[in-house]
Amino acid sequence: MATTGSTAPDGRLVPLYQELRRRGVSNYPEVARGLGLTSEEYERCRVELIELGLIVPTTTTHATNADLRDERWQPDADTVASVDPEIALLRLLDRERARLREHLAEADLAYSTLETLAGTFLRPGSLTRSEIAVEALTDYRRIQQALEDIVDVMQESSASMYPGGPSREVHEVTLDRDRRQLDHGVRVRAIYAREHASRPDVAELLNARTALGVEIRVASVVPLNMVVIDQQYAMVPIHPEDARKGAILARGRALVRSYLGLFEHCWHTAVPYGTEVAGERGGDGLSEQQRAALRMLATGMKDEKVARNLGVSLRTVSRMLSELMQELGATTRFEAGVRAARLGWLD
Repeated sequence: MATTGSTAPDGRLVPLYQELRRRGVSNYPEVARGLGLTSEEYERCRVELIELGLIVPTTTTHATNADLRDERWQPDADTVASVDPEIALLRLLDRERARLREHLAEADLAYSTLETLAGTFLRPGSLTRSEIAVEALTDYRRIQQALEDIVDVMQESSASMYPGGPSREVHEVTLDRDRRQLDHGVRVRAIYAREHASRPDVAELLNARTALGVEIRVASVVPLNMVVIDQQYAMVPIHPEDARKGAILARGRALVRSYLGLFEHCWHTAVPYGTEVAGERGGDGLSEQQRAALRMLATGMKDEKVARNLGVSLRTVSRMLSELMQELGATTRFEAGVRAARLGWLD
């Protein structure tokens, strides 16, 4: 919609239009002079009245709609015809509808073009099929932009884990992403290494994230940096030992589900942030290692796998589980895990 830069009608505009409306067809300069308009007011009101469709250039006789649409037709230089406000409004709405249709057509064209390009380079078919795509990102700015792009299309969940403590420079970026995700109903989870979570600067970030509604857990061991989005996107380091060497962006459920499975395992063995107590023992007297073992038992995991996950010998696991079973009055390892869960030992 055309505007003259004003938010309300000019003080001279209404009386001028009323006089033009009273006359129907008239000499615009003559009417403006009669009302004492300055040169600046004269031009400003003329432009605004024409843009609003309240007056149209015409001849001393009459200009038809066909005349106005004919590029060869020439109006008198100073003669204008007033237009009923209701008619002007309807015409204005018609023009805006035409502009909107034009913009929508341009948007459709742009969407079709981007969809074609995406089909060639990004393979969006992986969103619904089993196709996968992998891209190596070595530039820090490109990695951050990729994360921003993923956040913009996220719909369901975000799962991430960090073996190291984040620098203070990324705190605000992290919290901003959290707010956007949570505002859209996305479930946000994160796992941090316990040794870094106790640092004052990291604790400040974790407290802020928790206050926003992010679910945070801590673990003794976090295997690698990882972000998983909607079971569709995953970002992991090219070299797990050195995240500075770049990241791999994976797309497609067939591949990303494996990363999500790793996250879920780490999430299951981690503990909620803020629930740790001195000496790594809770009010029930369990150590973190015992809690982790019980959580794995509750899923039906075998002793050998529990030992591998905890990084201890099978003999150590057997002894620890026997003690726990005796304390819980359970006859099987699975029963011990279930009873521990019911008693709230795993919360």
